[in-house]
Amino acid sequence: MLISATVLLRRVAAALLLGGVVAFANLTPAVAQQPANDAALMEALKGTLSGRVSIPDEKSALLQQPQGREWREMREGPVKSLGGWLLVAVVVGLCAFFAWRGRVRVEGGFAGRTMERFTPVERFTHWLTAVSFIVLGLSGLNMSFGRRLILPLIGPDAFASLTELGKWSHDYLSFAFVLGVFLMAVMWLRYNFFNALDAEWFKEGGGILKKGVHPPSSKFNAGQKILFWAVMLGALVQAVSGYMLMFPFYFADMAGMQLSLLVHAVSGILFVALILAHIYIGTLGMEGAFDAMGTGQVDVNWAREHHSLWAKEELGARAPGDD
Repeated sequence: MLISATVLLRRVAAALLLGGVVAFANLTPAVAQQPANDAALMEALKGTLSGRVSIPDEKSALLQQPQGREWREMREGPVKSLGGWLLVAVVVGLCAFFAWRGRVRVEGGFAGRTMERFTPVERFTHWLTAVSFIVLGLSGLNMSFGRRLILPLIGPDAFASLTELGKWSHDYLSFAFVLGVFLMAVMWLRYNFFNALDAEWFKEGGGILKKGVHPPSSKFNAGQKILFWAVMLGALVQAVSGYMLMFPFYFADMAGMQLSLLVHAVSGILFVALILAHIYIGTLGMEGAFDAMGTGQVDVNWAREHHSLWAKEELGARAPGDD
């Protein structure tokens, strides 16, 4: 019995050794074929891969979507790089313009007498829209650039809390922003249709390129009309694309969601660039301009220089620059 057991163990050991030799012999071809297998795998990953799921949501069965890779490359590449440099260029351009032109002063000096430029309801609507947009803009920029710019400065914990707060603010304040834009459209639409005077305003550079030049303008000049329509269009694009993202797959499939995010990101960056120029003109760029939305009252001489036709109509007197 002992001899039989010893023989059995020897045979088992020999079989194991023989199996190892055979496995090692077969290993070399497998290694040699590894590059071909990797190439085939990468080629397969270029297509759409999907499986089977037992839950009602069939979208969860999608494992690989080629458009997703293209979407990520577009978002992480041109959208972020070009968008970021655009914002930098706008800030640098505004600083250069201020260094060249300086602040646009009231050349006739303040008269010491004011007139109402915007009513309390108009100012409330403006600041409702402005404050909500600032929060939307900052939180959106954080989602796009915060991981590279803010995370290294404040650390992961603070950045996570900041981003979560920004995400909720971004979602809920969007309703206040849309409401503000709607109210502005109701109140100011009739003042923002272009006419022949706007061509003269453009020809004279809006009165901000040269001193002593004050093209005639009504309640809103041509530059403000462009801003108005840009805000209307930009808000529409942002609202449609944003709510498609807020309620995923209710209004679009996967490709539509990816397109909505790209449109939302690009239009958002352009929107921020536009509003930066608006903030500059309304604060540092032009003397007396902030009072229009600050207190609602503007100096009479300021009104006569920048909105002569409107000043004439409101004051019932002839304003400089009118024939």
